[in-house]
Amino acid sequence: MPAHKTATTPDLLNPVASELSSTDRTATDVLAGADLLTGADVGDRFGLVLALPVPEGGVPTDGESADTLAQLGLDAATVTQTWEPTSKPGSVTTVPMPGDAPVRTLLLVGAGATTADDLRTAGAALGRAARGRQHVVTSLAEGSDAVALAALVEGICLGGYTPPRWSGKPADPKTAPAGAVTLTGLPGAGDAEVVRRAAVRARATMLARNLAVTPSNLKNPAWLAAQAEAVAGASGLDVRVWSDDDLRREGFGGLLAVGGGSATPPRLVQLDHTPSRANRRTPRIVLVGKGITFDTGGLDIKPAEGMLAMKTDMSGSAIVLAVLAACRELDVPVRVTGLLALAENAVGGASYRPGDVVTQYGGRTVEIGNTDAEGRIVMADALAYADRHLDPDVLLDIATLTGAARVAFGRSMAPVYATDDALRDALVAAGQRTGEVLWPFPLVDDYRPLLDSEVADINHIAGSRGGAGSITAALFLREFAGDRRWAHLDIAGTGRSDVDRGLLSKGATGFGARLLLTWLEDMQ
Repeated sequence: MPAHKTATTPDLLNPVASELSSTDRTATDVLAGADLLTGADVGDRFGLVLALPVPEGGVPTDGESADTLAQLGLDAATVTQTWEPTSKPGSVTTVPMPGDAPVRTLLLVGAGATTADDLRTAGAALGRAARGRQHVVTSLAEGSDAVALAALVEGICLGGYTPPRWSGKPADPKTAPAGAVTLTGLPGAGDAEVVRRAAVRARATMLARNLAVTPSNLKNPAWLAAQAEAVAGASGLDVRVWSDDDLRREGFGGLLAVGGGSATPPRLVQLDHTPSRANRRTPRIVLVGKGITFDTGGLDIKPAEGMLAMKTDMSGSAIVLAVLAACRELDVPVRVTGLLALAENAVGGASYRPGDVVTQYGGRTVEIGNTDAEGRIVMADALAYADRHLDPDVLLDIATLTGAARVAFGRSMAPVYATDDALRDALVAAGQRTGEVLWPFPLVDDYRPLLDSEVADINHIAGSRGGAGSITAALFLREFAGDRRWAHLDIAGTGRSDVDRGLLSKGATGFGARLLLTWLEDMQ
């Protein structure tokens, strides 16, 4: 009888990414020398790859790209006539090279106008095309500024990413990201640091994706809290975990209500990053993440198709955890606290019901209008705790919250709500730099009466009395943020991808991780 095979357990907390480096040397000089490429076997068909940009106007017939092609025995004009590469960002034309060439494969990558967005798209295409290869040398970054360089690096890393698998079969090496990527023609003194920081932000996105796509039979609130403790130990963070007994004793009624129907009770996790130069005047930013490890909808149960993606309903908490994990590497200059509000919204004898009145942390009572609007209930507890005990200068939450946000924007952008215009604008600007687009939405006070309740302080949904589901959800959350500078990111649309293309893998996207890190890095 054959031996029983067990599925491999992927290392979720340490995403695999290409080793990136930069050099002021040209691609021609790099290929002429062996010092940077000693680990590659040019006889191996998964060996060296050269990637050259195709900007608007086509393959240049003079300059660095033409010189590099000449080193390979190729003429730029002939390459254009034979292979017809296009400058469309993200297009890739593969030119196989003979066995005695310095590289095994030449990739001509469309770079468009070489804007940051164009280079991010080009980088993602290169990351995908180079999977399974040992070493990539590319001049795509030549002439780019810091924002465009960071975008290219993010694209290469995220394009090379593949989601974890739980399988008894060994991983296919052809799906792994390229072992190393050398970016040529970067003479700037700060270029290497730009590359390093961009790679850290990309790995944060990968970590968030890894946790979000983990199957929910493996992932429950206690499991996710344990991952947070492991991340804290590796990243120099302070951590506290509330058990269900702790939550009950301290009055976290929202978490207990939502998690009541599950065999795995809720948790609240607090993670703290304190910069080395912190003092009493150092601002404190609190990030709250929705952490529903699986969402059946509760007694207001979802249709079967609606449950398929619900293992990713803790994406907000995964993103907050990933952001905290990267703070030390990026030397984030402000104090950052992450609160992960973790529960499973299941069906059971102790499930909370439509019409229940729940007492949230701090004493405010909430009438339950629909058990499938559970995310705002668990986050209300965390927001109220932050307002009462943490004294944040800024309070921000991120959640896969409402179908209304997805209906309004699809998968390409997310609404951002804020009580402070400067805070809103800073988040929008950070998203523009990372390609994670936010669109400002209003907190319409005229809609607030839709949340009035006859039996409690507030109803948590507007119900059939009005639409604007994403706005009324934000208005509900605002009630628990006190008078703080507060912002809310509703990533119900952008947090998941239906396609495996470009920067995105099918499933969780980690949308917001790079945006939030960029925003935090810019703070003083």
